[in-house]
Amino acid sequence: MSYSFRAFARMALDDVRAQGRYREFVALEKQAQGYPYYRAADGRRILVWSANDYLGMGGHPVLVEAACAAARAMGVGAGGTRNIGGTSPVHAALEAELAALHGKAAALLFTSGFVSNQAAISTLLNARPMDARPGGADVKWQVFSDVKNHASMIAGIKGARAECHIYRHNDMAHLEEFLLAAPVDAPKLIAFESVYSMDADIAPLAKICDLAERFGAMTYLDEVHAVGMYGPTGGGVSERDGVAGRIDIIEGTLAKAFGCHGGYIAGDAEIVDYVRSFAPGFIFTTSLPPMVAAAAVAAVRHVRADNGLRGRLFASADFLKRKFDAAGFLRIASDSHIVPLHVGEAALCKQISLRLFDEFSMYATPINYPTVPRGEERLRFTPGPLHTEAMMDSLVTALRAILPVTCRVAA
Repeated sequence: MSYSFRAFARMALDDVRAQGRYREFVALEKQAQGYPYYRAADGRRILVWSANDYLGMGGHPVLVEAACAAARAMGVGAGGTRNIGGTSPVHAALEAELAALHGKAAALLFTSGFVSNQAAISTLLNARPMDARPGGADVKWQVFSDVKNHASMIAGIKGARAECHIYRHNDMAHLEEFLLAAPVDAPKLIAFESVYSMDADIAPLAKICDLAERFGAMTYLDEVHAVGMYGPTGGGVSERDGVAGRIDIIEGTLAKAFGCHGGYIAGDAEIVDYVRSFAPGFIFTTSLPPMVAAAAVAAVRHVRADNGLRGRLFASADFLKRKFDAAGFLRIASDSHIVPLHVGEAALCKQISLRLFDEFSMYATPINYPTVPRGEERLRFTPGPLHTEAMMDSLVTALRAILPVTCRVAA
């Protein structure tokens, strides 16, 4: 009998459903003028608590007008890859803004943050530096990756001919052990994030830089959940901690705090040019539409100049944390603007999310395996500058009504 992939797919999907972690899209229409409210398919206004438009910039009139003006002038699509016909002045302007944001010589745009990580990391690790010794051959890269790195970083590493060492989350002693054991002459790359969005904690960037400099390793930092929000001008945790100049490559996104779409890397001109020249994920992909790039230019400029927006973000996050603690909810400790609540079971996590939506017209995404390990399922809240105290009080009232005792501190 011939192999039937349909039968395999059916069994795999049935298994996911039985575990309570089958993912279904929620029909929600974002409201440019009403964020953080969305419109549901039945017409209800839904208060969304889990979007990554952290600063509420997605509907900002400055961005909307920039996108509309660019669309009127240049059309909707880019028309091809950057090499064929997809480069415009707004692409160059955006890359210049992003390089300046991180204090780097150059930046390079990608169609998403996932693509920027996958393409840049795999391209770097597939480079074959020669051993400096006479008659030396190709030397395999040694890459050191935090165990909780994003799937896009893992995909980049798996797509490379490198030897990978996975160190315990934010464990500098474990990272040092791997570095000590690695071949001295091998090229090395440490890959890590600043804000880990599911655990809401922050990496010790300065300590990682210390180890990298001690062992001659390059550093690759994913700042997607930090750009626009941390540091005096929104350059991320690396700007806040004063270590951006010590990091070789900073990767970020335009799709979260900047309210637009796309990803990028920033770094030394030669490194960025190498990725531009050799990364298939860049060379063979249609570039960002000019209207999106124009909106992103406006977003970066606006956010860099508005430090009060960042202040209101962190005030909202701290306020919600205190309200959750006062209500006795089992909140996962957070060093960042992200506020997770522990649930611990996939079907229950999905059920709580559905009840919140159906009974209280609110939405919080259930976070299940494989995004987090089994037994660590959670609801993830991202309060922003536009979430009010009254909204938070309504959320706490709703959660009091539907959270089981296992999700409370007293359990």
